[in-house]
Amino acid sequence: MSGGELGWRDLEVGFVVTEPGNAAAYKTGDWRSEKPVRENEKCIKCGICFIYCPEACIEETEDGFFEANLFYCKGCGICAHECPRAVITMVEEAEE
Repeated sequence: MSGGELGWRDLEVGFVVTEPGNAAAYKTGDWRSEKPVRENEKCIKCGICFIYCPEACIEETEDGFFEANLFYCKGCGICAHECPRAVITMVEEAEE
C-alpha cells in the first residue's frame, strides 16, 4: 500500500471484515417486500428481464424462460417495468 493506507488486515479491532468475494453467500432476497411472478403463456423468452436486472439474479431455465433467483432478488421491479409483453408482475411477498 502506498501513501500510508492500511490494508484490510491492518484495521483496528472492532471492524467487521470478511474475506473478499463472499457476497454470493449473503441472502439479500430477504430485503424485498414484492417479488416478480412470470406468466409463461405470454413470455416470448426475449431475455430483456435478464439484461436489465441490476442484481444479475435472473437466470435462464432449462426450457429457455428467465426466472428470478429469489435468494438474491431485492424486488426492485425493473424486470417487470422493462418487460415488453408485461409478462412479469410484482406481487406482495405474502401473496401468490
